[in-house]
Amino acid sequence: MDFRRLVDQELKDRRVFIRADLNVPLDDTGAIADDTRIRASVPGIQFCLRAGAAVMVTSHLGRPKEGELRPQDSLAPVAHRLGELLGREARLVRDWIDGNFTVNAGHVVVLENCRVNPGEKANDEGLARRMAQLCDVYVNDAFGTAHRAEATTEGMARFALVACAGPLLCAELDALGKAIEAPRRPLVAIVAGSKVSTKLTILESLAHKVDQLIVGGGIANTFLLAEGVAIGASLAEPDLVEEARTIIKAMRERGAAVPLPVDVVVAADLSPSAVARTVPVAEVGSDDRILDFGPRTMAELGAMIAGAGTIVWNGPIGVFEHEAFAGGTRALAAAIAASSAFSIAGGGDTLAAIAKFGITDRVGYISTGGGAFLEFLEGRELPAVAALRARA
Repeated sequence: MDFRRLVDQELKDRRVFIRADLNVPLDDTGAIADDTRIRASVPGIQFCLRAGAAVMVTSHLGRPKEGELRPQDSLAPVAHRLGELLGREARLVRDWIDGNFTVNAGHVVVLENCRVNPGEKANDEGLARRMAQLCDVYVNDAFGTAHRAEATTEGMARFALVACAGPLLCAELDALGKAIEAPRRPLVAIVAGSKVSTKLTILESLAHKVDQLIVGGGIANTFLLAEGVAIGASLAEPDLVEEARTIIKAMRERGAAVPLPVDVVVAADLSPSAVARTVPVAEVGSDDRILDFGPRTMAELGAMIAGAGTIVWNGPIGVFEHEAFAGGTRALAAAIAASSAFSIAGGGDTLAAIAKFGITDRVGYISTGGGAFLEFLEGRELPAVAALRARA
């Protein structure tokens, strides 16, 4: 993609503003529960510090009310943890829009939660211009918010003297571009989740790009309905059956396929005491709920994945949080881990499954973005990326 990269910029004695994604989960005591996003942002910050820049970093955290900084919305714990990881002080600056603070070359400050600033989410031009004046170089290193046109993600990129992408954003875009825009064939996409409606545009877009479109979860149930298969009491969206048929038809016309399960794991309910049974898909009872794919299906899908050149994964096959219905997603994870294909995975549930089944180091690239990952798969241009490309 055509955009400036941080690694190519002259940074010595320059003021660098980094929009990072430090939106980490906090526990009931206000402590950081998972610092993955902070760790992922460290390389870009370290690069600037080593180059002799004066570094400012900001991010959103939680869902603050504009104009009101509540204790639970403060980046204070983030600044403390960032300082630990950098091995130096990362001073927190509260009121920073007008530049009433100092930061010297080789030092870093954390600018308080950017979404507290009135006009941030609305991408107010005046606010974006004021913030752009704080720096010589603007860096977007927050792929997770690249699908949002906000003052620190899109507006500043238009008005800063220099606007570029940080290493984390570059890695995301390079990996996604490799998987979607220039894939090694066959391209296999796994899209799963509870509802077709939440991922309909993704499915429609992928139907014109991929060689195999594996659907799972409640989405697969809707596709089974579209093929005239009875699904009992399973979660599905009957009102979207025609859309599912259109996607199946589009794939078939291209010589591609939407492989559907031949056997499934069912139960009467999802309680801890539920009795799971594996049955051929044609034998799902009227009171059965399909909660996972069966071993025959996963063997077929595993062979498909083994022959793939590129794999894109979003969503678990079944209700993997319950061991009785984790077999399909476990088998899927194992197949992806064993494949020689380039694989990219994204989405919260997908990342949870990757961690649960211990394949983190065997996935080609794990995307940090949720909504941004999905919108890229849909073929949308992400506003933050579009702004960087326009400045290139």
